[in-house]
Order: sequence, then C-alpha cells, then structure tokens
Amino acid sequence: MMPNIATNKTVLDRYLALPIDDNFCQATYVWIDGTGEYVRCKTKTCNFIPKKAEELPIWNYDGSSTYQAEGTNSDTYLYPVAIYKDPFLKGNNKLVLCDTYKYNKKPTETNHRHSCLEAMTKAKDQVPWFGMEQEYSLLDMDLHPFGWPKNGFPGPQGPYYCGVGANKVFGRDVVESHYRACLYAGLNICGTNAEVMPAQWEYQIGPTEGINMGDELWISRYILHRVAEDFGVCVSLDPKPIPGDWNGAGCHTNFSTKAMREENGILDIEKAIDKLSRHHLRHIKAYDPKQGKDNERRLTGHHETSSIHDFSAGVANRGCSIRIPRSVAEERKGYLEDRRPSSNCDPYSVNEVIVRTICLDE
Repeated sequence: MMPNIATNKTVLDRYLALPIDDNFCQATYVWIDGTGEYVRCKTKTCNFIPKKAEELPIWNYDGSSTYQAEGTNSDTYLYPVAIYKDPFLKGNNKLVLCDTYKYNKKPTETNHRHSCLEAMTKAKDQVPWFGMEQEYSLLDMDLHPFGWPKNGFPGPQGPYYCGVGANKVFGRDVVESHYRACLYAGLNICGTNAEVMPAQWEYQIGPTEGINMGDELWISRYILHRVAEDFGVCVSLDPKPIPGDWNGAGCHTNFSTKAMREENGILDIEKAIDKLSRHHLRHIKAYDPKQGKDNERRLTGHHETSSIHDFSAGVANRGCSIRIPRSVAEERKGYLEDRRPSSNCDPYSVNEVIVRTICLDE
C-alpha cells in the first residue's frame, strides 16, 4: 500500500467545520458511468438551496473519461432527477442523482432510467412497489476479502450469517456508518445484516414505489462507496467475488402491485409468476450489466440459487427463481421475491422488465 493513500479525517473535520454563507450549498452531482456498474461524481456551488431536482441546472462532463463518449465529441450532459441530504458535507448541501445524455440529447447507453420511467408511468395505476436487497463484499486495498487471512481462507461458511463477534464478522464499522448515512440522506433503508460469506453484507431499500426504487438504490450505492472510502476499504458488487464453496452476491427484488397486496392477492401473485416463467431469458439478460454473463457464475443451482438455465418457483424455497414467503402463502396476499438479479444489476433495468412483464403484458 502506498504510504500516503490514507489521510487523517480529523484534519478534514477542521475544514468541514468552517462556516459558509447560508444561501450557498455544495451540490454533488452523481451519475452512472459507461460500465453500468459504477458511479462518478463532481461538485458545484449553488447560490441557493434547492428544494427539488428541477431547480438545479443541467451540467456537463467529459464522457470520454467515463466510457460514454469519444474524445473528439466528449461533452455529456447531467440532468438532475432526484436530490438528497448530503451525509458527508451535511448542512444545506445536497447529493444530486442525475440522468446522462449524449451530445444529441439522447440517453447514453447506460441511462436505463429513461425507459424505466416510461414503464413506471404506464403502470402507475397498479401502484407497483419494490424492495431490493443489496448484497456486497468488503475488500482490502489489495482487493483481498476484508479480514480474510492473506495466505489462506477463513473457516467454512456457517457461523457468519447474521454473526456476532470479531472472528465472525468483518467491517461492521462500515456497515453501521453506511446505515446511518442513508437514514440521514432520507433513503428508505429498512435493514442490514451480515451475509453467509465472511466480509459479505446486505442492506435493504424499500418498499418504495415506481422509479424511486432505482433512484434510492443507486444513491445508496454511492453512499456505500464513499463511506468505505473513508475507512480505506473497497466495495465489490461482483456477484461471485470468490470462486469455490462460497456464496455469491445478489440483489433479490421484492415486488407487488396493489392487487397483490389486497385480499386474495395470491391469485394475482400466481398469475405474475406464470408471466415471469414465459420470459425467463429476457429477465436473465436484464439482471446483470453483461446480459447474464456475470450471473452465470452465481446462478449455479448451489449456494441458495436456482440454475440460470431453468425457471422455478416455490414457497419459502431459496433455491428457486421466485420465492413466495411463507407468510404470504399463509395470508394469501403480499408480494413475490425474484432471487435472480445479480448484486451488480442496474435496478432500473430490473424493475423495468418486471413491470413490463407483469403489469404491461409486454
């Protein structure tokens, strides 16, 4: 590790404590880059305190440095779509989630929010709710799993899921800090837990309606990367970070419509599952940024997954494509859980294809 890679955060606090004019704010624009997996950001000064995203100006950046444009025509545009309280700069400062558009004002290839919003608008009367379970792994700066022996492996899986103790969980400081930062920002984060593989964690966002699900998950990922940055560790959303007898990482997606949540909604849930069964390949292609190639390493039929090649559904079965929670089966209403999306999925793509299949019959 380079000796100057870690900085003294106490020194930073001295400068963050400096007062600024109450009429000014720092707006950090956040966007998805050309990988479809990672976020970028840059900050500008505003001489007012924005209350809505529409009040903020369109900005631009060098798309040739984010895999989104050629160097000879690199201006790419940031359109603010949602704002949140900034848990890093605090005060009146804001995080600004942005859509990306090319020089001709058409969406970039990784701007999946544009088409997702169209689908959500069409299905608005069905009141689609989502809850997404984001799994991730913490890594050292050398990209070795955080807390793992440098020349070997920890003990077999078993004691780590929801574990307690210094020899069971690694990186809880990052997890708790991220949780609190998301609450401060105003996100609908509803829980967190240690996962089956050591140094792997999960948090849940939701339930939220429509396009808000994708917005909040992307901002929560930005916050996660920034918190980990402060602790000098890295976050991996790779769906199978360690090959072998170790669990992969997913982004299980819970979904319901108004009809599913009402009395006898189980009938609508069963109809939805039937529709999903007829579009398995289309969903697999939408569930990771490489059209299924990343998920292929994870969806093997082992380690609490179904095979990527087969569609299945069952009650309380974590080896299925679609799980109906036991409580939903007993109450005969509620939601379904799609266990296929990968940890590095684009939530806009996932939620769009779910709505188009179940709600819009496309």
